[in-house]
Amino acid sequence: MNLARRHLLAGFAPAAAAAESDAVRGAFPLARKQVYLNSAGVHPLSTRVQRAGERYLAAQTFGAPHSDESGEAPVEESRILFARLAGARPSEIAIVQSTLAGENIVAAGLGLHDGKGNVVTDELHYHGGLYVYRSLERAGLEVRVVKQKDWRIPASAIDAAVDRNTRLVAITLVSNINGFVHDARAVSAIAHARGARVYADIVQTAGCVPLALRDSGIDFAAASTYKWLMGLRGYGFLYVREELQETVLRRTQFGERQYSGFEYHNFPGSPPGPTPYSWKPAGGGRRYEVGNVSAIGAVCAAEALRYIHELGVGRIQERVMPLVKRIRREVPRFGLPCITPEESIAPMAAFLVEKPEPLRAKLARANVAVKIKWNQMRVSPSVFNTDADVDHFLNALA
Repeated sequence: MNLARRHLLAGFAPAAAAAESDAVRGAFPLARKQVYLNSAGVHPLSTRVQRAGERYLAAQTFGAPHSDESGEAPVEESRILFARLAGARPSEIAIVQSTLAGENIVAAGLGLHDGKGNVVTDELHYHGGLYVYRSLERAGLEVRVVKQKDWRIPASAIDAAVDRNTRLVAITLVSNINGFVHDARAVSAIAHARGARVYADIVQTAGCVPLALRDSGIDFAAASTYKWLMGLRGYGFLYVREELQETVLRRTQFGERQYSGFEYHNFPGSPPGPTPYSWKPAGGGRRYEVGNVSAIGAVCAAEALRYIHELGVGRIQERVMPLVKRIRREVPRFGLPCITPEESIAPMAAFLVEKPEPLRAKLARANVAVKIKWNQMRVSPSVFNTDADVDHFLNALA
């Protein structure tokens, strides 16, 4: 290779990376209007997802409302794409309304409403999940909440809480509070050794941290699409390990998505049959679905998942984590202690805030969006953010 060509190629990779960075930033128009650092709350839509949603609405308004675009095709595509992203099989994925809807299916399907045994969870679990189990205490269920230590939940503390009467260990794999990441394999091994199952809220994991659900030992997991999956509210996924479907996790709701080929046998001209009607049961994750799912949610989820696969979760992480580490390192000098563990691989940084209202007002004046709640500030950049955004944020804190 001649010297001139070597110099040309040496400069090509940074130039290509810069062009890709500009393209990604350009795909999220909100990035041009605001320093948006709250993707762990609600992720902005890309223009690709916007266009997919508009095509769906146009078809519903001017075209054929029962076309493939508004039917099962995008639902099944989203199921397949999510399974690939999460390290699962498509047959292990059910479509649900939200993360919490999935967690409720698990609680009901395990029969926790009978009030027997105990559930182990922790202080860094999503508050909606904590409400589920605290509500079941009225039926007699014992709820053991492991306390955080240095803003972590040690596997040893879970080990101490789980016993032979534990039916479920419920965790948020990446905590929405501060980005603490559980050791999924360790938690699963602890639970399974005592006959318990493991549920993981993965809404702060899927799309921003590499996932391998089957390999992790996790039994059940759920995620909505409006955070790191870059889709809409009202659409999500529930993972149920294939070996546990129906044998361990029972259906407690029934509806039309759980069968196909429904046929009447009791009307004039209908085919004969031994019963008034018949159907073919649906297998896999569909057995936990009930009625209609959001068609536009499916369309947008499928398009967003295509985009995430094109970008690659590993590359998203490589792009975002330097920004996150810089935020974790520099914000404490403004008197805001960091409560995110240094080793966390999640794209968020959380800080204690003594006086939240003045800080909220200061950042609003600077056109910076973060989450400030419970005397904490959570900052969560995504793939469209840049060092210039972090500069602006830090200057606003000064």
